[in-house]
Amino acid sequence: MTTDLTTDHTRATADGAHTHGAPGVGVVPEASRASRFASFDLAEFPAVTGAEEEWRFSPVDRLQHLISGAATGAVSVDVTPAQGVTVTVTDRDGASTPGVAGVPNDQLAATAWIAAAQRTQVTVGAEVETDAETTVVVRGEAGAPAASAHLLLTAEHHSKALVVIDHVGGGELAQTVEIDVHDGAHLTVVSIQDWDRGAVHGSSHRARLGRDATLKHIVVSLGGDVVRVTVDGEFTQPGSSLESLGLYYADAGQHLEHRLFVDHAVPRCTSRVTYKGALQGESARSVWIGDVLIRKAAEGTDTYELNRNLVLTPGARADSVPNLEIETGEIEGAGHASATGRFDDEQLFYLKARGIPEDVARRLVVRGFFAELIQQIGVPAVEDRLQTAIEAELELTGL
Repeated sequence: MTTDLTTDHTRATADGAHTHGAPGVGVVPEASRASRFASFDLAEFPAVTGAEEEWRFSPVDRLQHLISGAATGAVSVDVTPAQGVTVTVTDRDGASTPGVAGVPNDQLAATAWIAAAQRTQVTVGAEVETDAETTVVVRGEAGAPAASAHLLLTAEHHSKALVVIDHVGGGELAQTVEIDVHDGAHLTVVSIQDWDRGAVHGSSHRARLGRDATLKHIVVSLGGDVVRVTVDGEFTQPGSSLESLGLYYADAGQHLEHRLFVDHAVPRCTSRVTYKGALQGESARSVWIGDVLIRKAAEGTDTYELNRNLVLTPGARADSVPNLEIETGEIEGAGHASATGRFDDEQLFYLKARGIPEDVARRLVVRGFFAELIQQIGVPAVEDRLQTAIEAELELTGL
């Protein structure tokens, strides 16, 4: 029997009309996202109980070192820059260090900010255009003290570049990734969480977009025991565009969590969010929270967010909560959709009726589920790597 829990909301049009589905799905939180507390100083945050909106789906006990400010260790950060890209490593001083993009809005993000002793800055020079990728390898060590890291990615005006951040190894890491896309720049950022089992990773990505800037932000979560990635996108000038893509595959005992907040604070900006995940094995868990805020001044906004989850085996659980908050009716469109389900029995029947064995048919369904998203990434090396990873996951499941 196919289980399909779907919320697919009609896009709001210029009159501001939109609909919401079942309670808890697509419902705007009681307090506006705009009013959520944020600070660079961890001491200003209350203690985490697990009942807070930003923590109610998270395994707080497994994230304690990354929430409490104890992540004072270090990890290896190695950068291989493309031509026209520079790398600078500087010492920093906790909460007094000035931020470039956004403000931490939870305790883990604040821990990552105050605890990092150094900042690695990757800068794409003004008007530099390169198709070659800049790679950043973040390597942790199992058994080492909980660590923190700060990465700043800057695309200066009218530049074009690709940055791939690869997380490997083990240990515990609280991380800040600031992304500053200047006027007219085009930047693609790919963050791959390919940790060894046992790793715990909390990462706060905060992006700031200038006038007519374009950011393609891609998150891929495959490894680790607990991975929690928050992505905040802030539009500061009209005409900018954010495309946020995500792919995750949770195995038994893994917790993979992705939280997004797109802040439309200025007119005529566009955002598209598409995340897809598969889950297999006992206690495999995924969480996706998508918050979009269209402020009163953000006339001409065009936004849409989508999350799809495919549950492959009993015992796995996916939570998906899209939230859309609109303060003006003068928009181009806004909407969201969310669905979680098992294999489509009709698809399997169709394939089996044409002589395809069931195990092969199941693999085809999973490949097809991810294929459209992988093709949108637009980075051949990353696409090939994901295809290989999905095949390995299918072998593990025995599909």
